Amino acid sequence: MSEARWGGLDREALLGLLRQMIEIRLFEDEVMKLFQRNLVRASTHLCQGQEAVPVGACSALEPGDTMTCTYRGHGAVLAMGTPLDRSMAEILGKERGVCAGRGGSMHLADLTVGAMGSFAVVGSHLPFACGTGLAAQVMGTGSVSVCFFGDGTTNIGAFHEALNLASVWKLPVVFVCENNLYGEYSPIASTTPVTELWRRAASYAMPSARVDGNDVLAVRAAVASARARAAAEEGPTMIEAMTYRHMGHSRSDPAAYRPEGELERWMQHDPIATFAAALPDHDAISEDDVEAVRHAAAEAVAGALERALSWPEPEPRHRFDHVWAAPA
Repeated sequence: MSEARWGGLDREALLGLLRQMIEIRLFEDEVMKLFQRNLVRASTHLCQGQEAVPVGACSALEPGDTMTCTYRGHGAVLAMGTPLDRSMAEILGKERGVCAGRGGSMHLADLTVGAMGSFAVVGSHLPFACGTGLAAQVMGTGSVSVCFFGDGTTNIGAFHEALNLASVWKLPVVFVCENNLYGEYSPIASTTPVTELWRRAASYAMPSARVDGNDVLAVRAAVASARARAAAEEGPTMIEAMTYRHMGHSRSDPAAYRPEGELERWMQHDPIATFAAALPDHDAISEDDVEAVRHAAAEAVAGALERALSWPEPEPRHRFDHVWAAPA
């Protein structure tokens, strides 16, 4: 098959994308079970079905780039390279979590890989992404900031303020809208007259595009192009990635508001299933290779869960650690 179909990626890179998507899916499945066992001390918002967006986007980034995301951010943080076990430990509130158990499901962060944090307040991280983009611009690092947000965020004031500022200052930011058709419990058409959200970027003279968010290679290509533009000091880009969450808004939401048959239709375009089915068309990839990746991903998540559960809880005497900044 032509290299163009595979985005110029070799066998190992393609299988790596598949493995990462499967790991995120299995990770979220385990988090759901932990929540049902009352081991997660807060709500949790899962991203099964949306894995191609963070994996495709983050695979297009370079060392030194940064990422911000929403409270549905487990997948994005993992896609940046945060370890499975320490991410799981954070959601469980363990001392060895990436934030020492202080952040939990909705506030995952790992600065060592550029994951600047998932944000619980809708839209609050878009100005933050402008800040990291401004820092890169002023310091001349050549780094780019990618910012994931949901479709509902496009009705928030911070969305418009951030896109306006990024465009005026030509900040190196790539805005990625994960349009899963619902803002919490409301279908997008019930909250905005502009359902082609990528068009909103035109108000800020910003280039934009809509891509199939269930196609990991399509997302990767779009973000790679936007990243190159940002790194060349040509300013920000907005990408709308069309996708669908398999679960409800949060673990307390049965998603009964979805029309009959909608979930089933989207399940036919599951990003993992479609990519796994396509890979054996590659000259160097077999069905056995795909199964080996599934097995390796399952083992990795199982091992991470076992380690995270075995790690200690934070000691009460350390409850004020990491709360106040050390004096300069």
